[in-house]
Amino acid sequence: MAGIPSYRERMAWFHEARFGMFIHWGLYSLLGRGEWVMLEERIPAAEYAKLAGEFAPKKFDAFAWADLAAQAGAKYAVLTTRHHEGYCLYDSEVSGFTSVKTAAKRDFVAEYVDAFRRAGLKIGFYYSLLDWRFPGYWNPRKHKESADAMVEQYHAQVRELMTNYGRIDVLWYDGHWIDGVKNLGRFWRAREINAWVREKQPHILINNRSGVDEDLDTPEQHVTASKPGRGWESCMTMGDSCGWGYIRNNPNMKTESQLLQHLVTAAAGEGNFLLNVGPKPDGTIRKAERRRLRAIGKWLRGNGEAIYGSQRCALKNGMLGLWTAKGKTAYLCVFRWPGREAVVPLVGSKVRSATLLNSGEPVEHRIEENGRLVLSGLPKKPPHLSVSVIKVEFASRPKCLEETDRAAWLEGKAT
Repeated sequence: MAGIPSYRERMAWFHEARFGMFIHWGLYSLLGRGEWVMLEERIPAAEYAKLAGEFAPKKFDAFAWADLAAQAGAKYAVLTTRHHEGYCLYDSEVSGFTSVKTAAKRDFVAEYVDAFRRAGLKIGFYYSLLDWRFPGYWNPRKHKESADAMVEQYHAQVRELMTNYGRIDVLWYDGHWIDGVKNLGRFWRAREINAWVREKQPHILINNRSGVDEDLDTPEQHVTASKPGRGWESCMTMGDSCGWGYIRNNPNMKTESQLLQHLVTAAAGEGNFLLNVGPKPDGTIRKAERRRLRAIGKWLRGNGEAIYGSQRCALKNGMLGLWTAKGKTAYLCVFRWPGREAVVPLVGSKVRSATLLNSGEPVEHRIEENGRLVLSGLPKKPPHLSVSVIKVEFASRPKCLEETDRAAWLEGKAT
């Protein structure tokens, strides 16, 4: 299509970013039982709609959100402009169920865009295609007019979002599934609206949740790499997988170590990590989430070179941790610190130097005849409790020796 940058060109900033902040916030936050509460508790639409008369968050500060994202080292964010219950955090011409037309009297999407753009972060919009309030979602054959109206609302609201807020970098769809519908792309007329979006926002990235593949795969609650050359992004909650929106009592928060290692795992697979927060009804982000985000940011300030713009590395991952790479430089991200010496087998490239990334302290190195890279003189204790990084400069792109004879190592040989 003329005027639209190539896939590689559009993906360039995304591959550099590697880390983003997901934000789930809306009427459901008032109840504190997750964003699916309307369906989970079968709250009638009219009763649920009354929450819009209570949703007037006095402590909402988009600049505080943006500052936290920047402190965390995130390079972009994705906000739920409208979730499955149909409530819009902006002013929609095709719905009265919005933050502007009810108690809040505010366009939270506009405030989010302004704050995050000023902070230098890329802007992402989450939008749910489905709307639980439409009978046509639950039975599109029986309620065809309702189903058609829901699709029309989706197209109209996406046009609003892509028109009214300037440059948008990511369109993050969700809620495309419908029981009994085999061709979801056709049902939602996704190719039609997505083609319009690309005309309006030629640089935009669109995920794979509208019934067509588009640009990005989106593994949820797990970090699983797509095939080389395909953009992907793992989205994950800090707490239980069942709750993206605010859950008042959520005891199973992931540790800082778990979150950092998920980030590294995504980067090692040449993908991104989109980590969620669920702000409270008043618009503030709970202390437990702020603390974890700031811990990630602190680590990235010393080790971000191994993450931002990372590429897949051909070297063998193992018990120590995972490799990332940039050209001739590779980064061994160690999850389980070995002590004074670390060994990586099957290294087929000459090493120029090795250092501890965070401090720049040199590391002794040698490659034995059988391809074993031995990194020695390391600190007894890990430089970082969760992930310590050893930067290795090679003479050429690092490559892994092929084991043509899998028993050769028994005699101290690589092949």
